[in-house]
Amino acid sequence: MRKETDARGPRSTPDRGPGPADPAPADPAPAAAAAARPVRGSWIPGLAVALVVAVVAMAVGERLPVLGGPVTAVILGVLVAAVRRPAPRLTPGLRLAGKPVLQIGVALLGAQLSLSQVLHVGGSSLPVMLGSLAACLLAARVIGRRLGVGGDLRTLIGAGTGICGASAIAAVTPVIGAASAQVAYAISTIFLFNIAAVVVFPLVGHLFGMDPQVFGLFAGTAVNDMSSVVAVATAYGPGAVDDAVVVKLTRTLMIIPVCLGLALLTGRRARSMPSAPSAPVRSAGLVPWFLVAFLLAAAANSAGLVPAAAHPGLKELSVFLITVALSAVGLSTDLTALRRTGPRPLLLGACLWVVVSSSSLALQYAFGGGLS
Repeated sequence: MRKETDARGPRSTPDRGPGPADPAPADPAPAAAAAARPVRGSWIPGLAVALVVAVVAMAVGERLPVLGGPVTAVILGVLVAAVRRPAPRLTPGLRLAGKPVLQIGVALLGAQLSLSQVLHVGGSSLPVMLGSLAACLLAARVIGRRLGVGGDLRTLIGAGTGICGASAIAAVTPVIGAASAQVAYAISTIFLFNIAAVVVFPLVGHLFGMDPQVFGLFAGTAVNDMSSVVAVATAYGPGAVDDAVVVKLTRTLMIIPVCLGLALLTGRRARSMPSAPSAPVRSAGLVPWFLVAFLLAAAANSAGLVPAAAHPGLKELSVFLITVALSAVGLSTDLTALRRTGPRPLLLGACLWVVVSSSSLALQYAFGGGLS
């Protein structure tokens, strides 16, 4: 053995002989190539598990209409994940069910609406939607500073709460250059209050005696992710789902101006600090494809291309696909990550949740939204 010294002090290293410094390792290329190759049908196990949970959830939802299939799917998925964390081989299928399947289900909802209905509901929701978004972003800045939550983290939580949950967080992350740990904290916080909304918001709607359209506006402006919006509206009643989805999709478009505004602020900071990286923003990529598909489906229905007799079947299919997606969301819940989130980001998320909910109700009352 011989001694070497570095900045941390002396340390021992094994003596090296006159031969090569290290034995040549085995060539890892074949093993790496084999690991990198996608396994055909690897998504099947996870999707099958999500389907089984969804079928059970739909059966329970029929017996308990207050909960409904989508809400039951989330609850069952979380319970299963708490008892036994799904194996890694289920991940591809759960990802497929949790996002593309959900987006297809949401797009199918458009086939039951007309463009005039979409434009009317979306336009009439703008005062409430913009007011609650502005209140959320301002509160994120002020309350986040008071709580000592870092700038990037409070921006992510504010965007996720005010716009559209994980989708907004994903869109904002490259713009501000947020760290992966901050993204995980923000998504965990948003998810926790999505689950809370599924339980609490229908009770609030009944407490205020909201009709389905008013509750749809409330859910669409105050709930974060699309999956949770659909679950909350379905739990309240079928009449609330259409309005909630339209309002939520209109609210999703706010990703574009918010990301562009953050890009300008980030660019200004980058000019004052030349070493700070800045990411280019492409506004076209900020528009979710399923929003375009939803509008195209509504246009096809408005043009008479979707037979009226097909509406019930399409609605049942869309609800089932959404239930499958929510099963995957529940099964994918990382309870350990939620515990690691810590109190301050969770407290900020709770404050913003209250701000968005109360401002939505207050603005509906101010604009004659029908609250009793």
